[in-house]
Amino acid sequence: MIRFLLRRIATMAVTMLIISALVFFIIKLPPGDFLTNQIAELRAQGESASIAKAEFLIRQYGLDKPAWQQYLVWLGVMPGPNGFSGLLQGDWGWSFEYDKPVVDVVGDALWLTLLVNFAVVIFIHLVAIPIAIYSATRQYSIGDYIATFIGYIGLATPSFLLALILLYYMNRWFGISIGGLFDAQYAGQPWTWDKVQSLLSHLVVPTVVIGLGGTAAMIRRMRANLLDELGKQYYVTAKAKGLGPTKALLKYPFRMSLNPFIADIGNLLPQLVSGSVLVSLVLSLPTVGPILLSALKSQDQFLAGFILMFVAVLTVVGMLVSDLLLAWLDPRIRMGGAR
Repeated sequence: MIRFLLRRIATMAVTMLIISALVFFIIKLPPGDFLTNQIAELRAQGESASIAKAEFLIRQYGLDKPAWQQYLVWLGVMPGPNGFSGLLQGDWGWSFEYDKPVVDVVGDALWLTLLVNFAVVIFIHLVAIPIAIYSATRQYSIGDYIATFIGYIGLATPSFLLALILLYYMNRWFGISIGGLFDAQYAGQPWTWDKVQSLLSHLVVPTVVIGLGGTAAMIRRMRANLLDELGKQYYVTAKAKGLGPTKALLKYPFRMSLNPFIADIGNLLPQLVSGSVLVSLVLSLPTVGPILLSALKSQDQFLAGFILMFVAVLTVVGMLVSDLLLAWLDPRIRMGGAR
């Protein structure tokens, strides 16, 4: 087990190094950057003082150096000018668009993003698993047809469209706004119990909107997996030997049908971050999705690079968690290669 963990951690480190290089150089592919573009605009307007500040920032963060040196400085393996230490040293850089440190820009957005995604994952599994079990064990029943129809609707409905519909009708019918993650009076205020309650109440709509498509897809996939497992001999034999239907279902076919979903944990979290950008814009959610979109459009390289690395960390950590859960869930999987 320890050898497996060490091997996986070493693989994660190499993977993150490769991802960091790809992220940095892809961001640098478009000509220019935020500061050089801003300097060109300021020169056209004759703003000499602002030009001096932009040129100072270029020298401060080494943006006048070759790209490979900029990458090493950003990563934190080469000393940067004026005390810039890089990602590995905990220095996330400066957001040129917002004119403040990246850590101040993302702020609460990081943990709010994790909170929304965690709520969505819980919602998907709590709703999809019971419906899929019911649908598979009562194939071609009225309930199965209803679940299938709802699944098709969920897959076919874009999340941002559902968000727009809810925004309109909640305001028209009930006169309330469901945008944001808490009431307007709590914006920028310290956290209190009232603010937490407001957050929990506002979390319901984004969770349903973002998780609807994933829930529908999971119902369809798990139903198909369960139907395949229910027809196998080990399940028929278990029932023939007197094992109760519910116990036989949960002990064998249900566990085996979970394997694809456990394996998808590594992809689920980054997909929720990237796939919920439009929903976050529509519902005015203070998550990292809209910040990333703005940073990529303005070529704010330190801000965009950090958020992309944050998503990459979610991916590799999720893959490690999925590997460990698969080894625990399915005894047919061997971690050490022993047979």
